[in-house]
Amino acid sequence: MKVEVWSDYACPFCYIGKRRLEGGLKQFAHSDEVDVEFKSFQLDPSAPRDNEHDMHTLLAKKYGMSVEQAKQMNAQMTQQAKEVGLDYHIDTLIPTNTFDAHRLTHFAKTQGKMEALKERLLKAYFTDSLHLGDHDTLVKLAGEVGLDENEVRSVLQSDDFGKEVNQDQQIAAQIGVTGVPFYVFNQKYAVSGAQPSEVFLEVLNKVWEEEQEKQPLKVLTPENGNNEDPSGNCGDGSCSI
Repeated sequence: MKVEVWSDYACPFCYIGKRRLEGGLKQFAHSDEVDVEFKSFQLDPSAPRDNEHDMHTLLAKKYGMSVEQAKQMNAQMTQQAKEVGLDYHIDTLIPTNTFDAHRLTHFAKTQGKMEALKERLLKAYFTDSLHLGDHDTLVKLAGEVGLDENEVRSVLQSDDFGKEVNQDQQIAAQIGVTGVPFYVFNQKYAVSGAQPSEVFLEVLNKVWEEEQEKQPLKVLTPENGNNEDPSGNCGDGSCSI
């Protein structure tokens, strides 16, 4: 079974969703036959590499709320992360452009290290407060998961894998993805947002049982989905453009 996951390193729900999907896979009887592939999606392709504002200020500006409201929103996010074993440090998080991190993830795929790098970069961003737009930082993190640092630096200094990043985003636009995380199971069913592990398990079982059938892509919106944010900006467990 193929599970394609569109996500962005700048999206806090994407790390939470990764853990919840993993929770569903742990309960799935055929998890050893599931291939998870990460796809690139940038919430803000125009974001600068170096940003003078902290995440609270950026969120307040983006969603038209006060900085205090943004801090409350981030506190709720931090609590959700804690519930799945993640330690978010949003106060010291370093906002940046994620294009190079996505390019590097595609390179890691060619080396069989995509999942390992994805996990390390998410932790670096949300927990370790590292600068994912900085090439030296990316080289070091890639080296930690077993990638050749000289090859990584060469990739970052070139335009390599930029085409792959853009292609992922074009496909996302074609299938109607406007927020991440977004999951497609065997090109048969789609789940939007960081839904509970039980929802992922339900979809995995459903796809497994129906994998021989042909039917259009369906976006499942369970009644018990997340609706934390009344503003509608991140209310379904995903971050929108």
